[in-house]
Amino acid sequence: MHVRREPVTERVVLAYSGGLDTSVAIGWIAEETGAEVIAVAVDVGQGGEDLDVIRKRALACGAVEAEVADAKDEFAEEYCLPAIKANALYMDRYPLVSALSRPTIVKHLVAAAQKHGATTVAHGCTGKGNDQVRFEAGIVALAPDLKCIAPVRDYAMTRDKAIAFCEAKNLPIATTKKSPYSIDQNVFGRAVETGFLEDIWNAPIEDIYEYTSNPAEAREADEVVVTFERGVPVAIDGRPVTVLQAIQQLNERAGAQGIGRIDMVEDRLVGIKSREVYEAPGAIALITAHQELENVTVERELARYKRQVEQRWGELVYDGQWFSPLKRALDGFITEANEHVSGDVRMTLHGGRAVVTGRRSQSSLYDFNLATYDTGDTFDQAAAKGFIDIYSLSSKIAAKRDLA
Repeated sequence: MHVRREPVTERVVLAYSGGLDTSVAIGWIAEETGAEVIAVAVDVGQGGEDLDVIRKRALACGAVEAEVADAKDEFAEEYCLPAIKANALYMDRYPLVSALSRPTIVKHLVAAAQKHGATTVAHGCTGKGNDQVRFEAGIVALAPDLKCIAPVRDYAMTRDKAIAFCEAKNLPIATTKKSPYSIDQNVFGRAVETGFLEDIWNAPIEDIYEYTSNPAEAREADEVVVTFERGVPVAIDGRPVTVLQAIQQLNERAGAQGIGRIDMVEDRLVGIKSREVYEAPGAIALITAHQELENVTVERELARYKRQVEQRWGELVYDGQWFSPLKRALDGFITEANEHVSGDVRMTLHGGRAVVTGRRSQSSLYDFNLATYDTGDTFDQAAAKGFIDIYSLSSKIAAKRDLA
């Protein structure tokens, strides 16, 4: 007897934020592709609505399934911590706030796609930003057979069309006037762009900041001691913390002092320059402390080479290559380089700056008796002359030729 099989409906996993664009994208994707949509929301410390509220909204907007994940600790330990160990600052300034959150979200999207038998993953990125690359390069690195779509980019889903779709379908989400800024935030920091900031001569105004207070306002300085073990922040002022707690506590304390504001024109992966305003108080305070402890505990040649690795690591993460072979290999180097990065760093937080005022470590390479110029100096100064003669010999020989 012949049994007729019903065709299997395609499924699409959507990176869901709970906002207008991704809520509309649920029905939009269903109409454009005929697929069922599974919404996946990931909490990386961005704040806002309760995860259960977001899950229920996704279902109300037409998702056949909705998953939510509290990934704050995962994000801090598996993504922010490697960036701290790498002293990762893209273009020497940006602590990769958004770039770090994307692979966290990607991992959950891919897991959901595999769980629900989806063939496609969708996201809400435009066609001119970095995040489309970060999502899609990450997805195919973890699951090469998955396809990717972006309704805003691929189906010209403008905001006006999204509002009209929302009203026509009577979706349970407000269609209030859009903020003049594009904002992305998580526990590691906050990014603000567009609006009047697109004129790079315009100075930022206080209204755009949320994580940091005005550093110009008078206030008492705050002294903090951060303890590390093998590059991991494990205590603040002697009280044990998780990585997430370390970031959160320094977000509050460094943010209150206006630390971590960054206004820069950066080189986007897609080839354009973009004006971005960031605030990352906890990230900047922790990287500042970590860098100083490395100065005390990491051997000179290793430290010099690590600085080259740090720059390349930051570029790879910025460019969406978190899951790439080179990034994984550099992770191994950075972990090894942090083997002796243990100890305490004291900082004064004040006036928009985190200033290191003290450092101590059982793994310190600083030798007081070698460094001192006073009584007790053990450095053999007589050995310096012969060292200089040999060190400069090749330049001396070349100079005789070139000046002849």
